Amino acid sequence: MIVATENPQIHLRSWGFRDHDSLVRYGNNKLVWRNLTDMFPHPYTHEDAVKWVGIANDPGSSIFLAIDFEGEAIGGVGVIARDGNDFHTGQFGYWLGQPHWGRGVATQAARALKNHAFSGSRFKRLEAPVFAWNPPSMRVLEKVGFVREGTLRKSVLKDGQLIDSVMYAAVRDA
Repeated sequence: MIVATENPQIHLRSWGFRDHDSLVRYGNNKLVWRNLTDMFPHPYTHEDAVKWVGIANDPGSSIFLAIDFEGEAIGGVGVIARDGNDFHTGQFGYWLGQPHWGRGVATQAARALKNHAFSGSRFKRLEAPVFAWNPPSMRVLEKVGFVREGTLRKSVLKDGQLIDSVMYAAVRDA
């Protein structure tokens, strides 16, 4: 699967075995890990990369894609599908290797993922919780049309600290 972005050098695609090395290179960074859920391990090893590629290629109703920049996976995007009463809601997230921060790549990838997720019939609402210490990620979400819905006080234990999480959401029109 390939999902285009507005920048022809950046697209979203399925993860593959060729991405193991770049997953370790960009994922094994405490500053990257610090802004992600515990689903993303630290340190990030080759074994973690192999396991992830297997999971990402059998996602069920969820979506897990690599952010490809000029042929290299430099991060990832995803929507984790929920079940039951939350069937039409997905948890939206992304990560990017630190050398690519501040260049608009995350915004391009997030916009493309949001549009892709809303193009099907499954997702009507996307939720994106962000750790309170990560304003740059909040700005990315706002640029692509997510709305800040509230603060979940002292809701996340990360890196030894109990911190707030800020909930952003986008709802598909119609």
